[in-house]
Amino acid sequence: MPFSDYKTALVTGASSGIGAATVERLCAEGLQVHALARSAGKLSELATRTGCIPHAIDVSDLASVTRLTQEVAFDVVVNNAGVDRPGSILKADEEGIDLLIDVNLRAVLHICRLTLPGMVARDRGHIINISSIAAAYNFGGNSTYHATKAAVSMLSRQLRIDAYGKRVRVTEICPGRVATDIFAHVHGDSAEIRERFVEGFELPQAEDIANAIAFAIAAPIAVNVGHMEITPTLQVPGGLSTTRPERPQA
Repeated sequence: MPFSDYKTALVTGASSGIGAATVERLCAEGLQVHALARSAGKLSELATRTGCIPHAIDVSDLASVTRLTQEVAFDVVVNNAGVDRPGSILKADEEGIDLLIDVNLRAVLHICRLTLPGMVARDRGHIINISSIAAAYNFGGNSTYHATKAAVSMLSRQLRIDAYGKRVRVTEICPGRVATDIFAHVHGDSAEIRERFVEGFELPQAEDIANAIAFAIAAPIAVNVGHMEITPTLQVPGGLSTTRPERPQA
């Protein structure tokens, strides 16, 4: 459906990276964009630059999110907010697991619950869920993160069944490594981390993901772009590792 047929959008995790780039792109397309994130200062700067409507709300604050969705009928929802904690399940703790489930999955489920019925009633709408290649591929990382993103991937497919017969579209965007500050948030902002994950690599930028989102939204109403996997050309997901068992100590 062309952008002209949509009026309002909600973008979570909007203060930086993919979220901020998406807000900027959707505002440029003429939508009234509500930008949701925890950082009031960054949201204020974004609002000044783009004209978006800022909401300094934690995406896991269900009461505040519910009030917002009751006040505004959203035509486009971009579930972008996400967090990660480094390490496998062997090193996971209760706080980290609960945080990832609250932000990466529970918040997405509730926002879909709160916005999809209105889209179905109006016979128009578009939900874009930002998952990850971690939803589909196994690699050294946080098992909880993989689990939550895999759940969002399946939810994205299920939403189309829930809205069957209505002109409500659902797109799952699965980024690989993107040049954003998520690595600093997860591992710490240091020269070592920048060199490990960003510097010297040819990586997609946040604007590239925002452009992919805009492409899916701008498609004709008869077209649902259901799944987009976006990785660096020089990044290959997956792989196979084999090792010998440890020898018992003498």
